[in-house]
Amino acid sequence: MPVPLTVVIPTLNEERQIAAALEALRWADEVIVADGGSSDRTAELARSHGAAVIEVRGESIGLQRNAAIARARNEWVLALDADERVTEALREELVRVLATPAHEAYRVRCENYFLGRERSRGRWGRDWHVRLFRRHRRFSEERVHEHLEAVHDVGELRGPIVHVPYRDLTHHLEKMMVYARWGAQELHARGHRATAWDILGRPAWRFVRDYFWYGSWRDGRFGLVTSLLTACAGFLKYAYLWELDQTQSAPRGV
Repeated sequence: MPVPLTVVIPTLNEERQIAAALEALRWADEVIVADGGSSDRTAELARSHGAAVIEVRGESIGLQRNAAIARARNEWVLALDADERVTEALREELVRVLATPAHEAYRVRCENYFLGRERSRGRWGRDWHVRLFRRHRRFSEERVHEHLEAVHDVGELRGPIVHVPYRDLTHHLEKMMVYARWGAQELHARGHRATAWDILGRPAWRFVRDYFWYGSWRDGRFGLVTSLLTACAGFLKYAYLWELDQTQSAPRGV
């Protein structure tokens, strides 16, 4: 019997993995893919694997999620990404929880993998998000780090979501640059300007926090490289913000 749950997935050019993502959700009563205008076969593949597909063009993943949630036919919604998979332990837990819900929403831990190894330490090892909720809830619509609106009664699910966000180092760096640019644009729109502390201090603190405070040094070279990547992401965001500052102050015609 299908689990009485609607799964919503935002997509943009995910033909590499959308079929596998949907095959892993055969147990769900309904899956809605909110596609942001893919130029590949994402929408076609999603339909062929049983998902309802809606097109939601825009620059916000939160906007895509919200459009899919508004179409949900079930009371409870699970928010996933195309690079995430529900573990068997979580699926079994969902069946039990949805039979007698004790909270208005539930947070879930993401097991994040990079190059085949779990990032169990650092910021990625503390990755909890509210992903299971009633369908009247909505996400914020920032381009970066969208999140569910505040819910005061939140429980925790013990089963994790497996998350493999990057195919390899090149893919990691490509996504890092995209999100850093988006983050800089959001900061700039809110009136923030890059300081020396932002450009130098924040990345340094990120590295110290992940490598020493969160214990990534225990993971050897893996911990060193992933901590440096976390620091690099912070540097790029504020470097892009600095670039926006310079572009705005440059004389016209230059």
